[in-house]
Amino acid sequence: MSQLDWIVLLLSLVSIAGYGIYKSRGQKNMETYLKGDHSIPWFMVGLSIMATQASAITFLSAPGQAYTDGMRFVQYYFGLPIAMVVLSIFFLPIYHKLNVYTAYEFLESRFDQKTRVFTSLLFLTQRGLASGLTLYAPSLILSALLGWNIYYTNLFIGGIVIIYTVVGGSKAVSYTHLQQMTIIFIGMFLAGFMIVKLLPDNMGFTDAIKMGGKLGKMNVIDLTFDWNNKYNLWSGIIGGFFLALSYFGTDQSQVSRYISAKDLRQSRLGLIMNGFVKVPMQFLILLIGVLLFVFYQFKQAPVFFNNNETTKLENSIYKEEWKQIQEKNNTLFEQKKQDATLLQTSLKQGNEDAANQATAAINSLEKEQQALRKAATDLMKKNDPKAEINDTNYIFLRFVIDYLPHGLIGLLIAVIFAASMQSKSAELNALASCSIVDIYKRSFKKDGSEAHYLLASKISTALWGCYAIFVAMFANKLGSLIEAVNVLGSLFYGTILGIFLVAFFFKKLVGSSTFYAAVIAEIIVLLLYFYSDISFLWFNLVGSVLVIGFSFLIQLVLPKNNHAN
Repeated sequence: MSQLDWIVLLLSLVSIAGYGIYKSRGQKNMETYLKGDHSIPWFMVGLSIMATQASAITFLSAPGQAYTDGMRFVQYYFGLPIAMVVLSIFFLPIYHKLNVYTAYEFLESRFDQKTRVFTSLLFLTQRGLASGLTLYAPSLILSALLGWNIYYTNLFIGGIVIIYTVVGGSKAVSYTHLQQMTIIFIGMFLAGFMIVKLLPDNMGFTDAIKMGGKLGKMNVIDLTFDWNNKYNLWSGIIGGFFLALSYFGTDQSQVSRYISAKDLRQSRLGLIMNGFVKVPMQFLILLIGVLLFVFYQFKQAPVFFNNNETTKLENSIYKEEWKQIQEKNNTLFEQKKQDATLLQTSLKQGNEDAANQATAAINSLEKEQQALRKAATDLMKKNDPKAEINDTNYIFLRFVIDYLPHGLIGLLIAVIFAASMQSKSAELNALASCSIVDIYKRSFKKDGSEAHYLLASKISTALWGCYAIFVAMFANKLGSLIEAVNVLGSLFYGTILGIFLVAFFFKKLVGSSTFYAAVIAEIIVLLLYFYSDISFLWFNLVGSVLVIGFSFLIQLVLPKNNHAN
């Protein structure tokens, strides 16, 4: 990066952290630290909800996901708006009425302490690991593409977040989200604009979309029903609904965002805003990947997008074989570029037959290029058995580094840091809330002073930040990171949601039956993950249904004296 890029990057990061600390100054008790003293307006609640979910993985991996697999991933979000309505009607009034710090406080008043603690521990397990992944993702990619040491990158990002989250608490998280989302929206818009600008002179945005559709990348809706199909309309609406209901309704990193609003109305408006804006936002981020795919029909794409791995080959005993693969790829690209130009002309002229012929030729050459990629990754594995052979997460950032002007590169790198920081700060705040309110204050120190709990909250935030850095240091290579994080969530969210659904809607079921049902359901979900091919989105439905079903069955066989909470 140039000096200008570094200036843009550092100014962005310093302004975000400084603004959050400034806006949250003067906090003197645990309530203002963990809940923001109910002073956050609805629009900031909505932005904070989106920012918490939209980690760096979203902006790094989603364009690469669309580049390789098309737009069908957007179906994953189709159940989200419905979930926002359900949450606004059923969940929010109870949270506000009870004036809770965490979502899991409600479970003790409804059931018992062991159910509350078990649910909180499920959240802490899932979110603690996820926080490491959301830190590891940008660090891994930035270190590979820019030559940065990954350990120092982890420490740098994690350290900044720990500082302003520990100092500022919940208000710092919410206020910095406004700045972070502003930087992200500007950066992603400019990236999409630059891709279109770099296309051939006679090709505009709509022309690129038409070509992307002709090449099979605008596959937004898939009506086929298949349990093993990760992304179709049914898994998106049904599985995505249950995942969103659990994530936004029971995950403390999200609950803490909207219970900090001024009142119930502000919380509802923030959630509805998220429901309306999130799907279009994700669609546009994925669309950048489609535009990138079209761009690389006219500009030669690397055989493999991860520079770190290709550099290893260039300096290995397999360098001649690697050189031959590159030469063959150059030849295939020149042929494909001619066919892409023909396809572009045919689409403009409305010549369907010529467009179909050009599409078939491009698809055939694409298969040959994929075979070369396979040969390249096989060489990588020969050279280094630990080589990372999935480069989905590197596609977008490689374009940024190779083609964007200085200054804008710094801004896009700032986008990645900002996205990582925004999700990380919300996670740390939520993990601290659960650790102190559900575990420490409930089971270890029941009569501490406000100053004691405030200090304990800050220490807990710092410790969870260090844990996230630790996980990031030892995280394994995970393929598409946007999938990896959602898979991890789906392993736990179904069970957690099932517990809450029983609490809200099945008043005759008691704590003991729900607790044992949740333990059994979680074991079954984990077994399905390891020993079946069912798409991960369905785990959210399966876990919820199992908790409800087993709760009824267990209560039938429980002794009568165990039916009391």
